[in-house]
Amino acid sequence: MSTRTHEGRSRSSSSSEESGNTSGSGSGRRSSRAVLHWVAVHSLGVAAALFFVLPFVFLLLTSLMGDRQALTRDLWPHTWEWGNYAKVWHTPGFLTWWRNTLLYAGVGTLLTVVSSVPVAYALAKFRFRGRRLSLLLVIAMMMLPPQVVVIPMYLFWAKQLDLSGTLWPLIIPMAFGDAFSIFLLRQFLLTIPDEYLDAARVDGCGEVRTLLRVVLPMARPGIAAVALFQFFSAWNDYFGPQIYASDNPAAWTLSYGLESFKGAHHTNWNLTMAATVLVMAPVIVLFFFAQKAFVEGVTLTGVKG
Repeated sequence: MSTRTHEGRSRSSSSSEESGNTSGSGSGRRSSRAVLHWVAVHSLGVAAALFFVLPFVFLLLTSLMGDRQALTRDLWPHTWEWGNYAKVWHTPGFLTWWRNTLLYAGVGTLLTVVSSVPVAYALAKFRFRGRRLSLLLVIAMMMLPPQVVVIPMYLFWAKQLDLSGTLWPLIIPMAFGDAFSIFLLRQFLLTIPDEYLDAARVDGCGEVRTLLRVVLPMARPGIAAVALFQFFSAWNDYFGPQIYASDNPAAWTLSYGLESFKGAHHTNWNLTMAATVLVMAPVIVLFFFAQKAFVEGVTLTGVKG
């Protein structure tokens, strides 16, 4: 009896040891897989970061080289030529291009936000006949390529109103809203509970006051996202100034003027790179300070449909 008991205990102990070894090997495999997954994910992240960062590093280093070194294969400046930026800044016309770009991007962004917010608020919070049709029209305008309306718009602004050679044909239409901005703001406003609006109305607020006092403070992330989208689009716009302002250098923007600068300094790659850095710098700095509101606004627009 004692012999059988002893044999049973030995078998149970051996089986428990085997199961322990099996579980240990399983956990070891899982941990090794987790490590491999971590390494793979971070390697892809580093590779993607280098893919986007290295061209800008090359741009920055070349902008600080001398005229001769910029034409060689060297990647590191022998001497740091910070004066390249001063040369570009004092190039005739560069400050004018800068002023025109600020006017186009700043005023255009302000007009787009002011005109798009009321439309988005109506589509998100009002119940009226034709609401869905209006939303479909906004979406249809988003799908319409800008090149489709170039000829009729040019004939209207340049021939009928004689505004060719200025930026007004690009700025004035922004006062009538932008389909993408309206849609993005409408999606964000859907995330605001109707209870806040009802409480404001009970307190005696009209629709305009409700929009100004209740909706706008809560919609700041969405408005910031729309403003940044519009500002970046106007700042980098090359097609519009080429159509309307190409025959008047006094109305050129940075994006279009940079093409002329590159043609005039086709052998001075250091100056061309310095001019490119000066064009990119405001956008990068602006996004760096506003990225939190931008990401929050874009993320929350997809919460409700």
